Amino acid sequence: MNTPAPHSAHASIDIGANLSHPRFSKDVDQVIYRAQQANISHIIVTGTCLESSTAAIALCQQYPDYLYCTTGLHPHDASQFNHQSYQQLIQLASHPSVVAIGETGLDFNRNFSSPEQQIHAFEQQIALAIELQLPLFLHERDAHQTQLDMLKHYRPQLVNAVIHCFTGDQQQCFNYLDLDLHIGITGWICDDQRGLSLRECVKEIPKHRLMLETDAPYLTPKTQPKPKLASKGRNEPCTLSYVAEAVALYSQRPLAAVVEDCAHTSRLFFGLS
Repeated sequence: MNTPAPHSAHASIDIGANLSHPRFSKDVDQVIYRAQQANISHIIVTGTCLESSTAAIALCQQYPDYLYCTTGLHPHDASQFNHQSYQQLIQLASHPSVVAIGETGLDFNRNFSSPEQQIHAFEQQIALAIELQLPLFLHERDAHQTQLDMLKHYRPQLVNAVIHCFTGDQQQCFNYLDLDLHIGITGWICDDQRGLSLRECVKEIPKHRLMLETDAPYLTPKTQPKPKLASKGRNEPCTLSYVAEAVALYSQRPLAAVVEDCAHTSRLFFGLS
């Protein structure tokens, strides 16, 4: 059994890392070790389909009290959602390492699944989160108004929800905050071109609504000095410090306070020990 890294005063929590992704299959233990050495006290492993959710739970069993996970069906895979998959999600979500339902939501950018299929799968996973009283781990791209309207309808019944990997503008951020939702910030904020809107609105996010994530293996922080990590172009949880530094810079807050507040918020949101 692997021993988790000890907690320290300013340990971070990565609320979204796709460690069951095939790009981590050969060296996930080393990836987790580097995260521990980078003073990350917990990682939430993202489940995006039945297969990845099952693999995430198995990984959590290898690292108890260090790894936790979500279980859900990404909007790209919504066409696969049916009664059988719903029953499988219920079974997966009963595992003690599962701390949220998702990644779920709407993505009208590429429409790998039709909007109608996405809405159906999303509604079913919202219902599951309500039934199990678990928070939602949300994805949204080019579907803000539709997703906002759905969340408004169900928000009184939801325990909590986080907009994972938020990349929208200030008005979209305010819309989600008005629903008392949490906001997850990734290395997108480190991008001088794509991250400008996020840099403008991050200072408006209350500290008790803000959390940090890497979305590894995606969204490697542009501020990370070269040479890059072991696998070219692959992001890892150990780069979370660059996200925290950017959040501190653009919210004009001390780095230690950002790390401490985000970790505290994450512990409360996911019910971590």
